Amino acid sequence: MISMKGKTALITGGSRGIGRAVTLMFARAGGDVAFTFHKDDKSAAEVRQAAEKFGVKAKEYRVDVADKSQVDNVVKQAIKDFGQIDILVNNAGIWIKNPIDEMTEERLQETINVNLLGSFHTIMAVVPHMKQRRSGVIINISSTAGQRGEAHHSPYGATKAAVIGLTKSLATELVDFNIRVNCVAPGWAETDMSRPSLVGEEKNEVLSKIPMNRVANPDEMAGPILFMASELATFITGEVLNVNGGAVLCG
Repeated sequence: MISMKGKTALITGGSRGIGRAVTLMFARAGGDVAFTFHKDDKSAAEVRQAAEKFGVKAKEYRVDVADKSQVDNVVKQAIKDFGQIDILVNNAGIWIKNPIDEMTEERLQETINVNLLGSFHTIMAVVPHMKQRRSGVIINISSTAGQRGEAHHSPYGATKAAVIGLTKSLATELVDFNIRVNCVAPGWAETDMSRPSLVGEEKNEVLSKIPMNRVANPDEMAGPILFMASELATFITGEVLNVNGGAVLCG
């Protein structure tokens, strides 16, 4: 079992879906967990209580990652509450159907603000702390959509492709400070966000493109993220780890 004892992870979007699974898996591994959520206080409290059952410190923070000032304040508070942030997992994101000829500027900007600028905001807030400690791990969550595109979801695909570029750029920029920057690119998983698309004929179409012929459960995404944050991955930086059941095969 991978141990995160003595480490603190900050996970954005940690109250549901993949983020929830990551928060609880880090806690199960003995790590303290600070996690953000946007709206659902009840779900966030349930995740905190579940994490605390593993004997670790856990705390939730309400934040809109698109708002830099909110992110700055939350990161400062988390460092004050936990004393350190060793690992940042940039998971918060939205997935909105956006055919190009029906797209509004508002919907386009919303996806860019959350999926891309949100990742920038948390990294910008955490990196000075990690540089000072000369240690840290940043894991950005991309998507298969960022690798091959996704019809009717071009803003999502574009922002997730940009997250890959961000990862590779920062990997070399921060390596001299002993900060590793990697990316995990999930495929389809059974989450609140994807569940409406995993019914009936639409589900059959999704499964037809996955060689394993099923979607992942959230823990199957959380495990690779935990590995990338662990001492088992200390010589990995600038990498994109594909977790998609064989749906996208790229180096």
